[in-house]
Amino acid sequence: MPKLHFTKRAIEALPFAERGQKLYRDTAMRGLGVRVGANSKVFFVEGQVSGRTRRVTIGRADVLNVEEARRRALTVLSEMAGGVDPNQEKRRVAHEAISLGHAFDRFFETRSTMAASSVDRYRRSCNLYLRDWKRSPITSITRQMILKRHQRIAKDHGQVTANTVMRHLRSVYNVTAAAFDEFPPNPVAILTQARAWFPERRRRGAVAVHDLPAWWEAVMTEPHYSRDFLLLAVFTGMRRSEIASLRWDYINLAEGTLHIPKTKNGDPLDLPLAAFIVDLLKARRAWTGASPWVFPSNGKTGHIVETKKFTARVAARSGVQFTLHDLRRTFITIAESLDIPHYALKRLLNHRLSGDVTAGYIVSQPERLRRPVEVVANRIFELKGIPVEKVGVA
Repeated sequence: MPKLHFTKRAIEALPFAERGQKLYRDTAMRGLGVRVGANSKVFFVEGQVSGRTRRVTIGRADVLNVEEARRRALTVLSEMAGGVDPNQEKRRVAHEAISLGHAFDRFFETRSTMAASSVDRYRRSCNLYLRDWKRSPITSITRQMILKRHQRIAKDHGQVTANTVMRHLRSVYNVTAAAFDEFPPNPVAILTQARAWFPERRRRGAVAVHDLPAWWEAVMTEPHYSRDFLLLAVFTGMRRSEIASLRWDYINLAEGTLHIPKTKNGDPLDLPLAAFIVDLLKARRAWTGASPWVFPSNGKTGHIVETKKFTARVAARSGVQFTLHDLRRTFITIAESLDIPHYALKRLLNHRLSGDVTAGYIVSQPERLRRPVEVVANRIFELKGIPVEKVGVA
């Protein structure tokens, strides 16, 4: 490494490197150097901390004069002599500058393809259950804080919610840590190490066969928007959010098909529609007028969001307790009972086939699903006990 007496003129005379970087040391002060690149010259200081060499950037040579660089170098070398690693301290300060709220914002920036419903759930975790931590450095969250908050959320809002919030925090922390060197370990890991995650039982609810006539009768007494919403759910198996945000430009009524460009799992959904659903949607078109939404509302989204009120009305009127996701399970339960092929079932529900080697060789066209869709629709009509020709959707 070349040496020279640092002066303003001497540093200005140093040629820029044609490739890589070149280092020069000051003969007047041990440890001070200048790093010359293709377009820049930067002062640095080099010293020992606990027997290991550390190099710390001081500032640009076109901004700092030599005397100021030597003063700063002397301060850094004094810290090193006291066992302080300036680079580690810089990282610590950088880490502490990232609040939990900022970390969530950065997470959304890196997950630009995340479904809006997923973003809403993450924001809810941050703004509702972790609100008092939002301005705190994310690195200040300790393992004990995680354990206590996990227990508190479970007590106040339920065990599933507690697990969900901590899974969201774990993901955000991991993405933040990936952008920095020597970031502290993820504190949420304590839930795994302490076996503190709450057991979750997968819901298996569905409208039972013997309950379908009562459920259907209650649905048909609903206003057209809630009636059609529930019928679309049970006849297609679509997710609540997919139906709520359904647009008319996703639907081809002439061909009886539906195309959603992006669903919860990030994949598009292409489905043929049963003849009954096509008639239902034609009637809805007259109701919605110029609205781009199949289920418009006066809210800020422009489309229906809340479904709990009308599902509760139907449940009370029919005596059948259900959720919108239960209708998705009802659809697939009926489809499975008809011995519809496994791959067709997965395509109807828009479940990914990537984990199956054989599935990778199958190109599924929407029209190949039309027969299964009509078979399921006919079976629903049989189970509800009302002739198809007596069903109205006006």
